Amino acid sequence: MSAVDPATPVAEAVEASPTHTPVPVAEALEATRTHTPVPSRTSGTDPATPVAEALEATRRKRSLDELRALAERGAAELRSGSADEASPAEVVAWVAANVSPRLAAVACSMADAALPHLIAAAIPGVDVLFLDTGYHFLETTFTRDEVARTLDVRIVDVKPEKTVREQDAEHGKDLFARDPALCCELRKVAPLHRALGGYEVWFTGVRRDEAPTRANTPLIVFDERNGLIKVNPVAAWSFDDLIAYATAHEVVVNPLVANGYPSIGCAPCTKPVAPGEDPRSGRWAGLAKTECGLHV
Repeated sequence: MSAVDPATPVAEAVEASPTHTPVPVAEALEATRTHTPVPSRTSGTDPATPVAEALEATRRKRSLDELRALAERGAAELRSGSADEASPAEVVAWVAANVSPRLAAVACSMADAALPHLIAAAIPGVDVLFLDTGYHFLETTFTRDEVARTLDVRIVDVKPEKTVREQDAEHGKDLFARDPALCCELRKVAPLHRALGGYEVWFTGVRRDEAPTRANTPLIVFDERNGLIKVNPVAAWSFDDLIAYATAHEVVVNPLVANGYPSIGCAPCTKPVAPGEDPRSGRWAGLAKTECGLHV
């Protein structure tokens, strides 16, 4: 774990508590990950101490109005959409300075590990949400495992309410082929919505160059549907920028990317793309559908 700023609420509370032997800050912060009480160094202590209050504050989600205001301030301070908008690292640093690390999450498709790597540099131990739809390529699950093994992150597998077999029994086999919008809703959109309920911020890897539907992606915005701040730190990156970052930092890239899959989703709905084609043209190929619903 990286060094903790001594001027944090946790450190100040520990210093201000004359009835306790100071609890190590690292131990206190680790307790917020598991939501278990910080072990007391003395017996018979009142749980309503400055230490406990400070720890609770690190995992208490602010109101929707407070988060809306914070998103607006962030858009202004990061100069979102301007010619001199903040760099990806500056965006992540701004979030790290304004949001508790336990209330931030990264949504990662596991096409590569660039986004988790970028964010973990400023927010070590950050939660990385992986939508485990039950339809992934083996290469995608391999990439997920490599991210868990090589980066300072905590992988959270976000699963649908029903297994593929249960969904087949209710809706018929291969729902993705007959009603891909419903399939995405059941296996991606709804599970992510439930998972985001405990966070204040979620990071995405959406880039403006990916598709016309993403051309105006802001760096930061309040996500009304999910009730938290949505941050797109690499919105200005090109595909080449992404690969350059992954190469420079030696982070894992899904093997499918080198085989003509610049955008990777579920195996039944993802096809390789010819050079020069829209990077997302391989998603739901032959259908009018271009988005799974997570970012619209």
